[in-house]
Amino acid sequence: MARSVRRKEQRPEQIMQAALEEFAAKGYAETRLDDVASRAGISKGLVYVYFRTKEELFKAVIRTFLVPRVESVRAQAAASELSSEALIRGPVLGLMKQVLGSRMHTLVRLLIAEGPKHPDLTAFYYEQVVSRGIGLLQDIVDRGVARGEFRPTPLRDFPQLIIAPMIMAVIWKLLMERHHPLDAERLLEAHVGLLLHALRAGDVSSTGGAAGEERA
Repeated sequence: MARSVRRKEQRPEQIMQAALEEFAAKGYAETRLDDVASRAGISKGLVYVYFRTKEELFKAVIRTFLVPRVESVRAQAAASELSSEALIRGPVLGLMKQVLGSRMHTLVRLLIAEGPKHPDLTAFYYEQVVSRGIGLLQDIVDRGVARGEFRPTPLRDFPQLIIAPMIMAVIWKLLMERHHPLDAERLLEAHVGLLLHALRAGDVSSTGGAAGEERA
């Protein structure tokens, strides 16, 4: 009895894992619940017990595989006394590497490719993942400025610049990887290093810097 109950409790995760693999292999439009059931080793009817539609299943995959990771970094940042630089080099960079190094990057790729045809899914992804990530990055930048670690820059208004290389790497892997393999982890590390160098309050160069920004 206990084993049966345990299997039942694990069933939604089993289905979502199979769905993630199907979405990664075929995209959203071409994925069928029959194929998800087959990959999960269960009947199609059992999928419908837990998820009434493909859209509902896709949203559950986002909630399960992406949202908790963003929330984990938010919790770490809120509870930590680490510097803003340490937070960007640590949990933020770690999350970006985790996305690129796992099946999660296929969810990002899928939304880039198919999002315009499915505005409800794009809106859901923005609400559940993107808006939380933007808020997290703005909080980290604001903390750095308030503590005197970072100088004020437009990054506060455009936190997307922090994660832009991750999106670029997803697109590159989709289109150009066979022609020119990309070391995505080194790309992210290089970007973060350059970004932090530009942000540090003591790193204003004689050829640019705050004075130049004020004149602009």
